[in-house]
Amino acid sequence: MRVVIAGGTGFVGKRVAALLTSRGDEVTLLSRHASPPSTLSYDQAREAIAPADAIVNLAGASVLDEKWSPKRLEILRSSRIDTTRVIVDAIESSKAVLVSASAVGYYGTRLDDEELDESSPPGDDVLAKLCVDWEEAARAAPCRVAIARIGIVLGKEGGALARMLPMFRKFIGGPIGSGKQWWSWIHLEDTARAIVHAIDKRGFEGPFNVTAPAPATMNDVAKKLGEVLRRPAAIRVPEFALRMTLGDGAVTLLTGQRALPKKLLETDFDFRYGNLRAALQSSI
Repeated sequence: MRVVIAGGTGFVGKRVAALLTSRGDEVTLLSRHASPPSTLSYDQAREAIAPADAIVNLAGASVLDEKWSPKRLEILRSSRIDTTRVIVDAIESSKAVLVSASAVGYYGTRLDDEELDESSPPGDDVLAKLCVDWEEAARAAPCRVAIARIGIVLGKEGGALARMLPMFRKFIGGPIGSGKQWWSWIHLEDTARAIVHAIDKRGFEGPFNVTAPAPATMNDVAKKLGEVLRRPAAIRVPEFALRMTLGDGAVTLLTGQRALPKKLLETDFDFRYGNLRAALQSSI
């Protein structure tokens, strides 16, 4: 199978590429920084995508790399929506499949305990609206489209843990904000496997939550991470400190979503890391 991965040099993209390559697929990466072997720039997207059997779209600037400003919010939108449109425009075969990323932020920044599946309505905040537009751009593709609403990915050398581990290892780690917000976490390995599952399973289309079956509150995540590292988890990160660092972007850490992978479970997806402790242990 010929597979093109946009954002293939990122945290999730690299693992998806490795998984596909290990089973014999021909993988081409698209990146803004087209330096690794078999990597093309987005200007070269059409020549790679037109003959592809599957396209995985993971492109998008990080939500937390910089303090939010009107300029930064525009970059978050354009790096997702404009790039998705470029990819969609390059797809020629109706027999191809597009697996395009979104996020559980689709459901809004929340502090409630409501369980959310793929039929739940979108939120109305900045990131939720971005996800709605991002998904709409992907749905314009002339082929089968599966939209991966990805949760908080746990894995080595990237993702949320890369920000938390240094503090815990210095004995100054703890919950973020109130700690009551839900973390719809998923291990990196299961994230990649879920994306490949969407490629392989005929008839699998529309949105699907890429989250583990047992989301946890921030308090629970911090407690278990402390136990795994044999460190205390008592020093809470205050809301004001996050807002000073991230501005309005702090809301993404101070709130959350209790998203459940209903569609993956209904299609017999087998989670290798359904337990939070095991996922954390393999990620440090």
